[in-house]
Amino acid sequence: MKIDETDIHHHLKYRMSQRGISKEEIENTFNKGWPADDAKEGVKGKVFVFSYNSYWEGKYYEEKEITVYYKIKEDKVIFLTAEARYGKTFIKGG
Repeated sequence: MKIDETDIHHHLKYRMSQRGISKEEIENTFNKGWPADDAKEGVKGKVFVFSYNSYWEGKYYEEKEITVYYKIKEDKVIFLTAEARYGKTFIKGG
């Protein structure tokens, strides 16, 4: 699925900015990620680990784990929020 800017509402864009998440990372997580075990009832989630090898808030991290939460309503994906964790040796593949 190709994600358009209109698929990402204002609140999610704000959260993405705070957490250092790009639209491309949301798209890759949604398309290539594995199910998030912590998604609440009625909500779906996907997780993907990216190679990062960069700094976030002054500290160097090897990996970045993105989790995207969404609902599907009338065959349309509604993105709710996204979270990022920075670190290394994240479990990959669910």
